[in-house]
Amino acid sequence: MKTFIYTATDVQGKVVKNQKMNAEDVNDFLEKIHDKGLFCSSYKEAKGGSGKNLHKFTTKELAYDCRQLSAMLTSGLTLVKSLDIMQREQQKEAPKQIYREIYEEVQKGTSFSDAIKMQGDAFPNFFISMVQAGESSGSLDLVMKKMEDQYTSDAKLNNKIKSSMMYPIILAVLCVAIVIIMFTFIMPTFKDLLTEEDMKGLTGALFAFSDGFKKFWWVIVLVIAALVFVIKYAMKIPDVRYKWDQLIIKMKPVGPLVVKVYTARFGSTLASLYSSGIPMVECLAKSSNILNNLYISKKFETVIDEVKQGETLSVAIQRTGIFESMFTSIIYVGEESGALDSILTKSAAFYKEEADEAITRLVGLIEPVMIIFMGTCIGLVIAGILPAIYNSMGNIT
Repeated sequence: MKTFIYTATDVQGKVVKNQKMNAEDVNDFLEKIHDKGLFCSSYKEAKGGSGKNLHKFTTKELAYDCRQLSAMLTSGLTLVKSLDIMQREQQKEAPKQIYREIYEEVQKGTSFSDAIKMQGDAFPNFFISMVQAGESSGSLDLVMKKMEDQYTSDAKLNNKIKSSMMYPIILAVLCVAIVIIMFTFIMPTFKDLLTEEDMKGLTGALFAFSDGFKKFWWVIVLVIAALVFVIKYAMKIPDVRYKWDQLIIKMKPVGPLVVKVYTARFGSTLASLYSSGIPMVECLAKSSNILNNLYISKKFETVIDEVKQGETLSVAIQRTGIFESMFTSIIYVGEESGALDSILTKSAAFYKEEADEAITRLVGLIEPVMIIFMGTCIGLVIAGILPAIYNSMGNIT
């Protein structure tokens, strides 16, 4: 599947520019343009390879769309009519175009899940798998309701993380601003008050740093930019990413708190997938990948192999050493009672509350570090300058 960006004119003479359309090849693209009643004046294949989409639906958008589709399907509207309403009600052009293409494909007889797949990476794999399960079981409305709950919960968790990180980010920016102001504007004003005898030890080091900062600030900016580039590049190397993701989980006291957040997301995703009738092996693969942690994904490759060979899910997960024993015990009880889906759903609700508390505690760990850093910088300046100024004043007297 390829993505084409085109400019065309409709039958009323209206020009549409920079529109996107997915097609198998150029001939398929031109045929679709003709079927839409458009005259294409120019087109090009979008950069980034096949299957790429110019719009990726956010968690918040998916929660809203699932709510709308669930309400319409439950009220008795057909899928085609529901998709027609969806594409008409979209406010932004990019999602409107995506739903328009899905609507047109479903009208031709293509399944809903296949029509979604044609949109490349616009929809996450979890969404596609749930739609496939809903189509197979004939309960697409119920599946949409489950996805609404899932994405609403994920959106709340994301908002919790963003809002919790706002204060530490502001504090970090403030710390950097204070350091720059002190060493660029404040400290140079005291230099003329001091003698060469005063420029020793900590005082001399601080003024040397101030002079170097003023002269070579551009070098510092380049070094920081280079570090950011190197870190981003390193995170794309599988071995480096694996070690980093492992460190996040194992490092104390941050690791256990991060694991609680992972447990909440893994449990809720697994519950949604499994209760929709998707095979356990596929549920495990998609639930572990949604965490975006390479270390966990690699560990769950072993879990999937063991489950295929007949090992119980609770024992296989416990061997990874990732999740706490209470979570694996809950899974064990669900397996023994034959009510794994309902127990997973209940445990997911519990761990969502645990995740909220974990996020609050994580932020609580960051704030003191920022305050200590800011206090240390100010303390060094005071300790380096004030004694030297008092000494100079004493000499003058």
